[in-house]
Amino acid sequence: MQSVFFHIDLDAFFASVEQLDNPQYRGKPVIIGGLPGDKRCVVSTASYEARKYGVHSAMPLTKAVELCPNAVFLRGNMKRYQEKSGEVMSIFKEYSPDVRQMSIDEAFLDMTGTERLFGKAEDTAKKIQERVLEETGLTVSIGLASTMYVAKIASGYKKPFGLTVVPFGKEEDFMLSLPLDKVWGLGTKSLERIRSVGFTTTRELYSQSSSTLRAMFGDSMGTFIYEALRGNKRMTFGEDAKNHSISSETTYDEDMTDIYAIETALMELSETVLWRMHEENVRSRTVALKIRYDDFTTVSVQHTRETPVRTADQLFEECCSLFKKKYEDGRGIRLLGVAVEHVESRNTPVQGELFSDGSTKKAKVEDAIFSMQKKHPEFSVRKARLLTKK
Repeated sequence: MQSVFFHIDLDAFFASVEQLDNPQYRGKPVIIGGLPGDKRCVVSTASYEARKYGVHSAMPLTKAVELCPNAVFLRGNMKRYQEKSGEVMSIFKEYSPDVRQMSIDEAFLDMTGTERLFGKAEDTAKKIQERVLEETGLTVSIGLASTMYVAKIASGYKKPFGLTVVPFGKEEDFMLSLPLDKVWGLGTKSLERIRSVGFTTTRELYSQSSSTLRAMFGDSMGTFIYEALRGNKRMTFGEDAKNHSISSETTYDEDMTDIYAIETALMELSETVLWRMHEENVRSRTVALKIRYDDFTTVSVQHTRETPVRTADQLFEECCSLFKKKYEDGRGIRLLGVAVEHVESRNTPVQGELFSDGSTKKAKVEDAIFSMQKKHPEFSVRKARLLTKK
């Protein structure tokens, strides 16, 4: 049976939620991440109106203010974004038994074998787009392909509210039709290296053998380029969906080196994971961190605690500790991922602690906040670090 994958992106998600909730922002450039004058802030999301000015995620907020001074600048409301994300993911789960949520605003759906239930995959993709728009007020873009990697690229091909279908057997043709900067995974520094040795098109790289590319760019990058231009048939994403784990990861538009920006990204990922743990009523003692550098080298590290993670603060602190142990100073980061593994139901009995460290009280407060915001999404409670960077 031929594999069929959807990769679905929520279009300019944080900004789109703000435009949905605040009609006065519609049609205007909206930039989420901080207010002009906030120090050391980075752009979290920019609306399509703002992107026309060159604003993108992970850009320093000061630069975004220079490029688009008349934009609507907002610090954002993570809990509201989590709630809207949950609404969309619930729709996805009605169409596939294997939904792999990669981050707050993207997911893979394994649609293999579902044509008997829903009809042609392309028609199903259109139905999902229509349902998301009708039921949540948001738009999604979908890539449909036989490999997860090609589906991921295809979802960004026609944004917003785009649908790109790459027929089986046409994966390589699709990849070779792309300019180099549209090959997912190639960052600014990687593109500079490729162009510095004379390559300007995907076809030129495709004509090189795997050994040649590895000799030119190193084993990790050379192998990635060779496999990517052939559709990356063996690359998979979100295996945690099958392995009793919950994770969130983000690939950044620009390589990150600023520690404060990196830690802020870790906090956002931690909040996403904790929110999903609340929704699924699970807990975990094992925290894992993934780092992908600008040369495609990927490292991971994990730590198993004596007691389960109970609060967002605890998860964030674990992630920062793991990051400090594993990060190589000065290297650009393309991707960060946070996961909790071997999750179990929160109803499972657990041995009590002899002494309290205050986390029990914090956990009860977070539970109350989660319940309140589930019922009343108009309420906004956020971590201070995500509001203001000093």
